Amino acid sequence: MSELVPTPTLDQLPRRLSDFATLGEALDYAASGKRGLNFHDMRGNLARPYPYAEMQKDAMDVAYRLISHGVQKEDRIALIAETGPDFAALFFGCVYAGAWPVPLPLPTSFGGKESYIDQLSVQLKSSDPSILFFPPELSEMAGAAAQNCGVEGLDWAEFTDRIALQCELPKAHTDEICYLQYSSGSTRFPHGVAVTHKALLNNLSAHSHGMEVIEGDRCVSWLPWYHDMGLVGCFLSPVANQVSTDYMKTEDFARRPLAWLDMISKADGTVISYSPTFGYDICARRISSQSHVGERFDLSKWRLAGNGADMIRPDVMQSFVDAFGDAGFSARAFAPSYGLAEATLAVSIMPMGEGIKVELVEETELSGQSGSQDRPTRYRAIVNCGKAVKDMTIEIRDEDGNILPDQAIGKVWCSGPSLMKEYFRDPESTAACLVDGWLDTGDMGYMSDGYIFIVGRAKDMIIINGKNHWPQDIEWAVEQLPGFKSGDIAAFSITTPGGEETPAVLVQCRTSDDSERAKLHEQIKDKVRSVTGMNCVVELVPPRTLPRTSSGKLSRAKARNLYLSGEIQPYQVAA
Repeated sequence: MSELVPTPTLDQLPRRLSDFATLGEALDYAASGKRGLNFHDMRGNLARPYPYAEMQKDAMDVAYRLISHGVQKEDRIALIAETGPDFAALFFGCVYAGAWPVPLPLPTSFGGKESYIDQLSVQLKSSDPSILFFPPELSEMAGAAAQNCGVEGLDWAEFTDRIALQCELPKAHTDEICYLQYSSGSTRFPHGVAVTHKALLNNLSAHSHGMEVIEGDRCVSWLPWYHDMGLVGCFLSPVANQVSTDYMKTEDFARRPLAWLDMISKADGTVISYSPTFGYDICARRISSQSHVGERFDLSKWRLAGNGADMIRPDVMQSFVDAFGDAGFSARAFAPSYGLAEATLAVSIMPMGEGIKVELVEETELSGQSGSQDRPTRYRAIVNCGKAVKDMTIEIRDEDGNILPDQAIGKVWCSGPSLMKEYFRDPESTAACLVDGWLDTGDMGYMSDGYIFIVGRAKDMIIINGKNHWPQDIEWAVEQLPGFKSGDIAAFSITTPGGEETPAVLVQCRTSDDSERAKLHEQIKDKVRSVTGMNCVVELVPPRTLPRTSSGKLSRAKARNLYLSGEIQPYQVAA
């Protein structure tokens, strides 16, 4: 059997940076070259090269099959977003057929079978698709969700075997909706973000310019295709910018995170690769006990190490540099960014080569309170998330909508051609965040000399006795105790039986010794009190209890709901 060869990094085809009217045009152009997608196994070995030319032919066949099956223009087609050629061809097949692909998540290790069926069911009811496509191994769960919602469920392997009868495909227009994207936190109250071809391609052009894509670039990714950073940034962007890309599945990354760095080391060319903070964190922790980093990895070719999708932790970034500096990784490769599905993806990105820049902000400024004489001054490190991408404008506003000056913390608003058209069939929610061509992001931050600094989500703010507290500050305080890491702690406010608001902290505890738990419980209470000046409810919970969004972020809102409903059962701690 001949050895598999990845699609090339370099190509004779002149590069175009997303200057197309529709996504179908973008794939048509990419298919005239030699580049493409490459799927790897859990060890990082190439399993399937998939040139854009082959993907385009497969997608056209999917479009013919869809139309033969009765799919019409603007029908929604739900797709379980498994990283692989089947989903890629189905997604673009929907686009060619004039339907709207709706990527939906894979099951996670949290919640189990029924929880996943419920999550799919909620998103299916919201998007109202005519078909749900799923990989054969998920036929039981995905099929149950489809049946619950009266949606036709189809195994995509069986569908791919059908004869593709050629027919005339509908003409796509740049202002038409291209796909629906469900934001990562959408479980109980889903928001289907409707993105047009024009908005998508504008954003892809904006961040390809921001990343200063060069001829020898290659993308490497493990990010899930049901999240905006994975779907838009690491699947659609490589197509529209004709970049060869190497993938490993998200679940394979979770099992063998260092295989991601092996793939970067083996890549032919300079590398663009993105990750949320936790991806860098898990790699730095895995390598800490190993030596000879420089012999195993060559990260000198990693030109752009993007970071986004969650609060960026400067301490984690430093740990990564410390762990992999001997392998040639440069801290200047870091490119913090800020974005959200409602803006298609990118809102800001750090100019290339500037790396991680941090400002220390006094906590009373973050909480909007005056300083206290009886407590020491404390600071939080806020990461610079760069400058607005091409065609995007960012403003910081107060509660009354007034634009705030530099260094003043307020609501982050943005405006540009890549904003979503609407939340699908949800005019009330759309009107609440889209106002006169501006998007209320729901995030808090401040501007400084044209750079945006994000300090947190407005809805996560804990307000006790009229004073604001960021949950991150409480969580980070607990992380300073030995044995805890990012994601082990969730902070939020609750109402006590006496009717008072108080902060609650859920902490994943790995010890089974009762006396150790009691000691830990008091240490956590003391640590939070020393940092915030507040007494709080501390609950120790089993490992792997705290819920996460589909993109891997801690979901404080869901943790609070599960705790209050009794679904999260804390350990009993002796007084």
